[in-house]
Amino acid sequence: MRADTLRAANGPTVSWRAIECWGAGFCLFLQTGALFPLMLADADGALSDHARSILRLLCLPVYGFTLLMLVRNFPQFLTALKRNWFVPLMVAMPFVSVFWSVGPSTTFRRAIGLLFTVLLAYVLAIRFTPRQLLLLAFATFGTCIVLSLLVFVASPGLARMPMDGAVRGIFIHKNSLGWYAAMMTLVSTAVLMDGNRGLRRTALLFLIAGGACLMGSGSMTAIIATVSAYCLIGFYTLLRRIGGISRIVLILFFVQMFIGLLLLLHEFLVPFLEALGKDATLTGRVPLWELVDGQIADHLLLGFGYQAFWTEANPDAWIIWSKIGWMAPHAHNGFRDTLLNFGISGMILFALMLLQALRQGAVLQCRDPRYCWLWLNVFTVVILVMNMTETIFLIQNDAIFVLFMSGIIMFSLYEPVVSMTPGQQMRASARSKTAERQI
Repeated sequence: MRADTLRAANGPTVSWRAIECWGAGFCLFLQTGALFPLMLADADGALSDHARSILRLLCLPVYGFTLLMLVRNFPQFLTALKRNWFVPLMVAMPFVSVFWSVGPSTTFRRAIGLLFTVLLAYVLAIRFTPRQLLLLAFATFGTCIVLSLLVFVASPGLARMPMDGAVRGIFIHKNSLGWYAAMMTLVSTAVLMDGNRGLRRTALLFLIAGGACLMGSGSMTAIIATVSAYCLIGFYTLLRRIGGISRIVLILFFVQMFIGLLLLLHEFLVPFLEALGKDATLTGRVPLWELVDGQIADHLLLGFGYQAFWTEANPDAWIIWSKIGWMAPHAHNGFRDTLLNFGISGMILFALMLLQALRQGAVLQCRDPRYCWLWLNVFTVVILVMNMTETIFLIQNDAIFVLFMSGIIMFSLYEPVVSMTPGQQMRASARSKTAERQI
């Protein structure tokens, strides 16, 4: 009996590629923190210990899918490890920090979560192209935004924050909706620019929906991130179109403008907010940062251990909480939290990883126009901007951080091939196509 007859007799088959695509999308959705935390939250929006334990169980399917995909694609995984040693070294830092952590058990448990988060990023980087990853993010973020609007229509009370009435959609907090709405505007714009006619109408609708959720959430971080994204789209688009000395001048001008903007914000942001009648403390962040900086200086070399500072067992955290009058879950600044985790030692390693990624991403944007590198470059820098007022770096089981690390791994995977001579590129492309046929 022929093989196709057997397949017909046994019913429809599911390809591994379909499992990869649907599985990756499902894992990303679970790690957005959408829907399930809202269903388990109390009336005031807080999560009990029992609810948190249930949410941890939702990570198990993600971990299982990740291990399955890595086993099936182990040679590619090893190649990705060899192309960028900064990533595995950065993942090792939380485990090493157990030895000096103020909460060793907490550090070790959360380090395991971070390990699987980065492993999922490896799966996305080795099994999807930049354009395919864009469409995956487009579908995942679009699902979150559409469901948020549907919940808002069906149950406005549930879709709003209990305290201030801001829109939170299917998320437990308005800021989370704002972040994913900002990401939705970015990926929708990227899909529109990519020229896929079949998705243009959907992308336009998602763009409008993302903008509505962004405004409804009132998240200032998300609004700043969205504005930054469109500025960066212009920068990277122009970067690819010019060359030689003009490209160098553009880069220097952009870096100087960015540094100048940071200095202006540092000096004049508070007076500007006071003149507008806004909260000059950035919702309590400014006094929080002043206290955190003192703690960083006291443990400058190695920090307090991975995610061990903001725990109830740490007396230094209680000192800060008592002074600011609220229990901050983190420093609301990814760079400061990295210093709290690992001190200057880990921050240097993290900075080297970021600088390499930015350079490789820019090279790919300029030299390899066939792939959709624009959105991934913009996304990477936008996350850096968001971490100035929020903490997204090195967060376990978080979809935004998964995509951030996927971009860094992708840059290091593709950039060495693009930097080869034309003859070497053809041989590498042939080997890649052969490997794809064998999968």
